Amino acid sequence: MTRGNQRDQDRLKAQKKAAAVNKGRKETGASLQRRKEADAEALREKQKKKEAEKATAGPGGGGTTK
Repeated sequence: MTRGNQRDQDRLKAQKKAAAVNKGRKETGASLQRRKEADAEALREKQKKKEAEKATAGPGGGGTTK
């Protein structure tokens, strides 16, 4: 079990490591917006595909229930 100064030292070390990892990951507003739009478009396409599959399955739904 760590105690006293060792706990504080480990906490500082972890904070420095986390800061170094997150330092290069800043995303600009423009790139964030593009990514959000691309994600939304992918979800829309996925939803259209799912609706098309559901429409072709017919009124039975294709599943079995007990």
